[in-house]
Amino acid sequence: MLTVETLKKNIKNKKTSPIYLIWGTEHYLAEDAIQTITSLLSPDEKDFNLSVHNLDEISVQEVIEDAETMPFLGDRRVVIMKNAVFLTAAKDKAKIEHDLKVFEQYIQNPTEYTTLVIVVPNEKLDERKKIVKQVKAQSEIIQVSQLSNETAEKWLLKEAESSGVIIEKEAIELLLSRLGAKMAVLAKEMEKMALFVGENGRITKETVDRLVARTLEDDVFGLVDHVVHKRTEQALRSFYDLMKQNQEPIQVHALITRQFRIINGVKELSKKGYGEKQMASLLKLHPYAVKLASKHAKQFDETFLRDCLSDFAETDYKLKTGQMDKTLLLELEIVKLSQS
Repeated sequence: MLTVETLKKNIKNKKTSPIYLIWGTEHYLAEDAIQTITSLLSPDEKDFNLSVHNLDEISVQEVIEDAETMPFLGDRRVVIMKNAVFLTAAKDKAKIEHDLKVFEQYIQNPTEYTTLVIVVPNEKLDERKKIVKQVKAQSEIIQVSQLSNETAEKWLLKEAESSGVIIEKEAIELLLSRLGAKMAVLAKEMEKMALFVGENGRITKETVDRLVARTLEDDVFGLVDHVVHKRTEQALRSFYDLMKQNQEPIQVHALITRQFRIINGVKELSKKGYGEKQMASLLKLHPYAVKLASKHAKQFDETFLRDCLSDFAETDYKLKTGQMDKTLLLELEIVKLSQS
């Protein structure tokens, strides 16, 4: 199985395969791999010898017919076959009849002048299918799954280096906490921040906070931070800002509840001796979120947190049954929490 980086090295050294299988849900990496393979063709050759087919719109036998067509004004063809759903357990919603026997025959004996790229934008292949085993046996496989937080951190450091800037660890943590390990989004934000700080500049946590759009969850986290540190006026101001943005009180309350559940979970796991990385894995959170929750957890005892969660359940019921004005109900809750 190849990484995209290894693929780039192989292509640079003219080491190629007649068939590539690219599968996984990280679209940015998949496109990077595809662009790398198509670089086998010069710009002029691409006009005549590069084909991109979507199996939602064309049959696999037509794609194979294209792959068997001799190149024109060049020595090689590159044929991209996207959305090969028949290699997964998912149902193919397109009303296209695919003759998989034709496809099987081709992968057993591919033409020497064509590079066929099979793209499957799914998390899993259906390993029970004979065709999947055949494709895997005859292909160079490039898995493009979403990066782990650790891998994403390394990737961001490399992106910063290639852009001629430095990015601090806290900036990376905040960026991943805010956006997740979505490479296409991260790449755009990195480009924007690199331009902002300039060559040899430094991307800090403050840079991220200033330039990367905050989510509703970020704003609620800020509100909770005010509550935790007994800043009643700032907490209410944050809440009123959310109301001005026409945020739904029920959703805001649900996110406040979630934050306190995280704080409670971190406190319980910390008491059992778990480290931040272990807690992040168990709670399915970014380590940075756990780090912040750990700081908040120190401000409360376990009894208070359990009482809070019980009160939240009661507030949720009142919100959903219309027993009191929603805004007033949340105002009272925020005041109570920040003054306890």
